[in-house]
Amino acid sequence: MIRRHFHDLPVEARQAIADKAGLVRAARTADGGLNSGIATFLDTDHGPVFVKGIPTDHPQAPAQRREAAINPHLPRACPRLYWHIETAGWDLLGYEVLPGRDADYSPGSPDLPLVAVALAELQETTAPTDVPIKAAEQRWAAYATPGTAALFSGDTLLHTDLAPHNVLVDDRAHIIDWAWPTRGAAWIDPAILILRLLEAGHTLVEADVFARRFSSWRTAPAEAAEAFAAANAAAWQEIARADPTPWKAALAGHAVNFHAHLHAMSEDR
Repeated sequence: MIRRHFHDLPVEARQAIADKAGLVRAARTADGGLNSGIATFLDTDHGPVFVKGIPTDHPQAPAQRREAAINPHLPRACPRLYWHIETAGWDLLGYEVLPGRDADYSPGSPDLPLVAVALAELQETTAPTDVPIKAAEQRWAAYATPGTAALFSGDTLLHTDLAPHNVLVDDRAHIIDWAWPTRGAAWIDPAILILRLLEAGHTLVEADVFARRFSSWRTAPAEAAEAFAAANAAAWQEIARADPTPWKAALAGHAVNFHAHLHAMSEDR
């Protein structure tokens, strides 16, 4: 998606933001991230605010509306949404500004305990029933071995995209970018985090040991965990075939290896 700057927005949209946030004194376009048409830090008369936006007719606009709807249900580790407006052909979200940087998932990183605390907080959050989000057994049904998708069901609110750039760290970790909230078994987020730990250089054993900090992963039925690993591997392989960007191909490889690891463990039992 083409990244625009704050002053590229229509005058009506900029005025609507100023009506909510106060007179804009300065704007700085955020680095990274490709899923928003606008991603900018504003200094305003009412204080700092982070604004992300997307054209209302863009295919990803429903995901941003879902992100806005889920925000009141998120734990405190996540940034607060101040306002949500649609005007001049733009869907715009105004968030509190969180200081910090992308999390470092590498082995031995001091960020890892902070990430564990934030995810443990999320693990205690029940998915709301008044927000239309997908159930895990639906989301991965097309990739799951027939008859296994039901094993992914549950009532926990899942993030499902725990890449390091979706976790900001200062004196604690904050889980951001809620484009794909999902209702499902609590152990799914730790399983997804394992792939990102592998991406950062952890071994399969090390990543699994880290995930066992979460009771949901320690007690996850082996059959269910292996079935999800298989479905997630199939999903990543499809992603990598459609777009063989190196990082996507690497994650597909990690997903396949993780499934093989769980399968071997089940055979040893």
